Amino acid sequence: MSTNHSATPTARPSHVPEHVDVLVVGAGLTGIGMGYHLKTQQPGRTFAIIESREAIGGTWDLFRYPGIRSDADLHTFGFGFKPWTRDNAIADADEILDYLRETIDENGLGGHIHLGHKVVNADFVSAEERWTVTIERAGDGARFEVTATMLFSAAGYYDVDEGYTPRFAGRDEFGGEIVHPQHWPQDLDYAGKKIVVIGSGATAVTLIPSLARTAGHVTMLQRSPSYILPVPRQDPIANTLRRLLPEKLAYKVTRGINIRKQNMLYKGSRRFPKQMRALIRKVNAGALPEGYAVDTHFNPAYAPWDQRLCVVPDGDLFEAISDGSASVVTDRIVRFTEDGVQLASGGELKADIIVTATGLNMVPFGKIPLHVDGERIHVPDHVAYKTLMVSDVPNFVFALGYVNHAWTLKADLVARWACRLLAHMDERGYATVTPVVSDPAMARKPFIEMGSGYFSRAMHLFPQQGTEGPWTAEQNFNRDRVVLGKDPIDDPELRFTRHNVTAASTPRPVGA
Repeated sequence: MSTNHSATPTARPSHVPEHVDVLVVGAGLTGIGMGYHLKTQQPGRTFAIIESREAIGGTWDLFRYPGIRSDADLHTFGFGFKPWTRDNAIADADEILDYLRETIDENGLGGHIHLGHKVVNADFVSAEERWTVTIERAGDGARFEVTATMLFSAAGYYDVDEGYTPRFAGRDEFGGEIVHPQHWPQDLDYAGKKIVVIGSGATAVTLIPSLARTAGHVTMLQRSPSYILPVPRQDPIANTLRRLLPEKLAYKVTRGINIRKQNMLYKGSRRFPKQMRALIRKVNAGALPEGYAVDTHFNPAYAPWDQRLCVVPDGDLFEAISDGSASVVTDRIVRFTEDGVQLASGGELKADIIVTATGLNMVPFGKIPLHVDGERIHVPDHVAYKTLMVSDVPNFVFALGYVNHAWTLKADLVARWACRLLAHMDERGYATVTPVVSDPAMARKPFIEMGSGYFSRAMHLFPQQGTEGPWTAEQNFNRDRVVLGKDPIDDPELRFTRHNVTAASTPRPVGA
């Protein structure tokens, strides 16, 4: 039997199934996409989507700061099965949420989604060939158990409870308000105020143009520059094709074009970093006032795509700088003062509000404690199989999107692979599947190799990747289309067991 590591479960609420074939954790893009694929590729299979928050949408409901929008075009960030038909290719959060609600309604997924239910423990019981999952209901804290044949993590990698803020000396001395974008107060009045936004990543470059429309002045305070590239908010090719072609065909063509453009940008950056640096600098200089200190504020020390490249729709950040409503300061923080921020150069930035756009905390699998037969899995000691399973953990699949392509491209591939895996197991009478590293001496390295602070701070929490075979974790969509979309499920590194004759019997390895 399973071991409950949290509390004694109470009676199970009647609307949550007692057992499902697949338990999906997370009702954002990934979880909703997985629900669609289960309904269409595995009709008749039971599943539930558990969401700890009281709303669907994941990232797009969690973050409420001004101007929040996608940082990839929705023709690639959207689902492969549902065309994006709105004019904006770079979409605001409310447009994305509407798109997700449409997906749920059109595919009858609402009855499978259980909001306000948090997974607090998961234990795979080999003798029962299934997971026993402890769930806590947000409304009253009641806990109960659900069993599942497969556990699918669609929880992404953000810690939804808390964003990342470095320790700033003098923080308590500051007389104004300090806000982290992940916890944005909906009643924050910033009209006419002096605002300092600390950071230069995607969140900062999104916030600043939006704040600048009504604030007195907004300053982006960065320790070092990031690569920033303007892109059109509306895709003229996509919008033209929608007028000329049937909806699904127009979407398919646009999606293919944009995937190739993303590939060219990434591969070009990695292969020709000096030329790409020069090109981005030229674009930035052309978007900024004549004589602007481009090399001080927009010329990073690292090569393009050593960290994520930020996009700004219609160059709105550069417009705010050009019209004087925003400015950039590249310096180091000594401390917060009563009136603002003291800089290493000796100056002080006055502020009524300081926004710490200093990054996110990353966590694997929604911080769910994973166990196998009561033994806690120390995730960093394990290796990721094909970027979607964890060595020595049976019947567990997870989806983490790309860092160099749209997230949903990977989520779609993982969902379809998981459905192929379920079909394969059904056809052969398998009950469990477990990735096992056949070469214990194989070298290992971080699951995601990228210099961004939030990656480097967190990779010690994630499974590692190997250096050969299905244990590598390349950020390569074209490769994954083959490895996850076409390659056979059978693999020497996967161990399958057939169904037990009795619940107490020991599973017999097959094809090991």
